[in-house]
Amino acid sequence: MAPTANSGWLEGDVALITGGASGLGRAVALRYLAEGASVAVMDRDRGRLDAVVSAAGEHVDRVLPVPGDVRSPDDLHAAVASAVDRFGKLDILVPNAGIWDYHRSVTRLTGHELAAAFDEIFAVNVKGYLLAVEAAWRELVATRGSIIMTLSNSSFHTNGGGPVYTASKHACLGLVREFAYELAPKVRVNGVACGGMRTQLRGPESLGLEGRSIADSFARSEAAGERPHVPLYDAGVEPEDFTGTYVLLASRRNSSNITGAVVPVDGGIAVRGFRTSAGGADL
Repeated sequence: MAPTANSGWLEGDVALITGGASGLGRAVALRYLAEGASVAVMDRDRGRLDAVVSAAGEHVDRVLPVPGDVRSPDDLHAAVASAVDRFGKLDILVPNAGIWDYHRSVTRLTGHELAAAFDEIFAVNVKGYLLAVEAAWRELVATRGSIIMTLSNSSFHTNGGGPVYTASKHACLGLVREFAYELAPKVRVNGVACGGMRTQLRGPESLGLEGRSIADSFARSEAAGERPHVPLYDAGVEPEDFTGTYVLLASRRNSSNITGAVVPVDGGIAVRGFRTSAGGADL
């Protein structure tokens, strides 16, 4: 569909977002709908999928909930097929599903805990991205579409998590660059390196952290009167505050010559770092 002067940036496009039923994924899905796209939302939580459909409001005919686990190649292929069956094509893939390790330092984990956490976090954060691209690339080649991966400040900097999470996000930075090379010139591949935000992002079950959320950590910090140690400390920390870059990178009109890039949306961590004083693990 050709864009009109008053249309959204993604008018007529079709997107698939993994981990799209909560937090940042949900915010991106709703923003894409507002920009004129149709969106397939993949998530393991059926209740949250139903909530996204309800939140779509007047755009409900352009949202497709797809239950599935990003660790399953079959589930991802089924999600791509469902999106194409419903909307006729696929223009945008947003690998987004992830888990955080809640700063679990190597000094706080046994070897067995570290091995289990590695397997779980890498299976979701890295393998889930690999498998999503494998399932979708053929459709994206057909539409000369794009991939926007959710990265993190931990893709570049230390202390945004523990060693396992940081390693997983550094790995995803490599995926952006490698896929941008492999899929050129038909498919653009970029990333958004987000800073901390108030979401329900969970920890690994292998460490007993599946019941925690980053939103809880924000609440404790705010109650103590703390503020983020970044230059733009008063920037928004809600998931909706991070969605604009996903729209920009998906838009053919506005980023057709961008690939292999990662946009930091982190409040300026690179010019100050996470902390204003030296510190590390208590050894």
